[in-house]
Amino acid sequence: MLKSKLQPFIDRYDEITQELSTPEIASDIKKMTELSKEQSNIEPIRNKAIEIIEVIEAIEENKEMLGDEEFGEMAKEELAELEPRLKELQEEIKILMIPKDPNDDKDIYIELRAGTGGDESALFVEDAYKMYMRYADKQGWKVELVSSSEGTAGGFKEIIALIKGDSVYAKLKYEGGTHRVQRVPATETQGRVHTSAITVAVMPEVEDVEVDIKPNEVRMDVFRASGCGGQCVNTTDSAVRLTHIPTGITVSIQDEKSQHKNRDKAMKVLKARVYEAQMQEQMDQLAQERKLQVGSGDRSEKIRTYNYPQSRITDHRIGLTIYALDDVMNNGALDLVIDPLIAHAQAEALQATEESI
Repeated sequence: MLKSKLQPFIDRYDEITQELSTPEIASDIKKMTELSKEQSNIEPIRNKAIEIIEVIEAIEENKEMLGDEEFGEMAKEELAELEPRLKELQEEIKILMIPKDPNDDKDIYIELRAGTGGDESALFVEDAYKMYMRYADKQGWKVELVSSSEGTAGGFKEIIALIKGDSVYAKLKYEGGTHRVQRVPATETQGRVHTSAITVAVMPEVEDVEVDIKPNEVRMDVFRASGCGGQCVNTTDSAVRLTHIPTGITVSIQDEKSQHKNRDKAMKVLKARVYEAQMQEQMDQLAQERKLQVGSGDRSEKIRTYNYPQSRITDHRIGLTIYALDDVMNNGALDLVIDPLIAHAQAEALQATEESI
């Protein structure tokens, strides 16, 4: 039974190997890339499947020899080693068979916006942005500021940044949602704790082939930039607002002096937002089939609380509480929160694959 479930992975790997050797595929770069990627993804499963099948066949052979006077004792010894090994291999292949998120290796746009709480919310946008930048630095990632809008009393109403590196989306994909902060604002004379919130969106950077936005689906408006953008930035209509007509999604970029550069930046962010919306729709459908304990990144979902008086961070999705707020915010130790989230998501996915093995 187990062999019949695993054999298709071996067969598919061999089938791809044959396809890649044909002249038709060799001349089709796109198809060759797709097949090579598929083969690379299933290779670990295929190798483990071969090992499992070999162990199963060895177990079957030894069981047949148990009644043999000459080889029976040797067969018993072999089985004592093979049967526990088969259980180990089954656990290993379950992990390999967890469906891989196709976006895990992608770079991301991260977007932080002030929410409830007025000026204090804008200040926390800046603090949270610095937290992510410190974490990115620890990971060896590169960060490019795409757009920012300053708050009236400091901080930022909105920040958009592009983060590039290894497995950026895989690490940060569970950061999307509402982040709540509880602390005493600098302007508070009575020492009262205020609660405010920001929203975080994590959007994979996408290629043109992954999201289809037609030119007639985008409306562009230009206007004069405002705020601190450098000399002459607000003397011409350089700021750009793009609207994706079918979804109503808008992006405004004004950081560059060049209208052309602002438009290019805005288009990349727009594609990421449209792609995110499409992903969210798929996630919503999946959530109807089975309850997801780790959130999908819906910005309306309160996912985490940062409590400064208690130096506490609580992630509400998995019931995680740690008393290391300073380490996370100021030293980039975000793995203290991210690693348990990833482990929890993997455990959920593993449970979903149990029935297939």
